[in-house]
Amino acid sequence: MQKDLSQYTLRLADSALTMGQRLAEWCGHGPYLEEDVALTNVSLDLIGHAHMFYQMAGAMQEPAVTADDLAFLRDAHEYRNPLITELPRGDFAYTTLKQYFIDVFNLYLYQAMATSTHEELAAVAKKAGMEVKYHLARSEAWCERLSLSTDEAKARIQQALDDLWFYTPELFETDAAMQRLTAAGVAPDYATIQQQWQQRVEPFMALCGLTLPQAGWVATGGLQGEHTEHLGFMLAEMQFLPRAYPGCEW
Repeated sequence: MQKDLSQYTLRLADSALTMGQRLAEWCGHGPYLEEDVALTNVSLDLIGHAHMFYQMAGAMQEPAVTADDLAFLRDAHEYRNPLITELPRGDFAYTTLKQYFIDVFNLYLYQAMATSTHEELAAVAKKAGMEVKYHLARSEAWCERLSLSTDEAKARIQQALDDLWFYTPELFETDAAMQRLTAAGVAPDYATIQQQWQQRVEPFMALCGLTLPQAGWVATGGLQGEHTEHLGFMLAEMQFLPRAYPGCEW
């Protein structure tokens, strides 16, 4: 059970870290000052979630390792995030829609995880879940604003939907370890989360006047450590200092 939980918390941590890192790239590049600050704050929240999950995962390693070890000293094939979180940031509409998809997923994920039989996991989910409510309110409002405003904004978010839609099924993938955790009441039932996600997202896309793509390639592989080339470039930048100066503290 401990090995399964260690793998699962790594998946949670890697997903939050890569999404947070992409949002951090907007610092100084937001469409205006308040939104620049908002994007950075969401980034910090996600990196904070990652830190909590990395601490849990590190304590279960033999020997134990730190959160920084897991974040900065693993290679791309060791990461377990879904591909959608590592994709380049794109324009503001692309980032907004991607964040909306992740926010809805995180909302239902942490709501279910808050009742986990594992006390520490439940506690982290309760804390993260409070922050995700604010993330979702923001991304949902922006999706509606962009979709129902100018022709250019509508075209950009529709293009983002066309590009991102078939990356979303991977959010709900499970493996044997996760299924054992679900059976034990430790991890949520991802089939239920997927149903909740679809029941919220699909009507909202229709409300925004957006058209869901009908067919396309479906992303997969992140859970097994098979990633796009984008993750390698992200990690090369993110991990440079810890690898260049091992053990350095400041």
